[in-house]
Amino acid sequence: MSSAHPREFQFTDHDFQRIRKLIHEHAGIALGENKQELVYSRLARRLRATGITSFADYLDRLQRGDGAEWEAFTNSLTTNLTSFFREPHHFPLLAEHLRKQDAGRPLVLWCSACSTGEEAYSMAMTAVETLGGYEHPVHIIASDLDTRVLQTAREGRYKADAVSRLPAHQIERFFVRGSGDHAGDMQVRPELQKMIDFRRINLLDAAWPVHPPLDVIFCRNVMIYFDKATQLSILKKFAPLLRDDGLLFAGHSENFYHAAAWFKLRGHTVYELADQARSG
Repeated sequence: MSSAHPREFQFTDHDFQRIRKLIHEHAGIALGENKQELVYSRLARRLRATGITSFADYLDRLQRGDGAEWEAFTNSLTTNLTSFFREPHHFPLLAEHLRKQDAGRPLVLWCSACSTGEEAYSMAMTAVETLGGYEHPVHIIASDLDTRVLQTAREGRYKADAVSRLPAHQIERFFVRGSGDHAGDMQVRPELQKMIDFRRINLLDAAWPVHPPLDVIFCRNVMIYFDKATQLSILKKFAPLLRDDGLLFAGHSENFYHAAAWFKLRGHTVYELADQARSG
């Protein structure tokens, strides 16, 4: 593989193909042939951090079963782009769905690719505003493969400019200003944090620590990293977790027409269970 600039580490096409195979097997991520430079730049940091001087030796170390480095490898190759109320058309639909549920019944939602937490907190804010406060029992499971972003999500502390785009009444209701070392940051209020259980979950795992019935699953902007076969296997496992009237929210560039036996389109990137997938 040629490069306009000499590289610190030799990086062959064989190395890249090994990486593609390993990340697909471990995390379901389908890396395109055009991702060589991205992969090199991200994993070169791991070679420096470990003191390993070649990609071949680094990949051999992974395949010998270094669990901690597997985690770092996976974290390096996952992409995390999010913001509060991203794809905002979904949240009025979420609010409408929550309003339709039986008063007082506990509601359970799963944010299955939560990244640094903004999506899960947006779901929680929507639930509080829709249901009139914190009294209604709402439990949100928020998961991601990347342990680094999960730590940020659990802390619930964000730069002021990330929060500044929210309406003033939401900032006042759901955040407090940081102090001391965190002056200038905005901290999610603890009562909102208590609604969310952050967990590391790999969607490729055979079993997930998530139990039915769920009212809502958000799985947005993660399926684009999987091939169709992997997408289908995940969607087949989502279906039995949802209530018969449950909703699955997808990302703006995703469609699940290949899973028509399990899900049918209800609105713009919002799916409901197909008739044959309902328990009743």
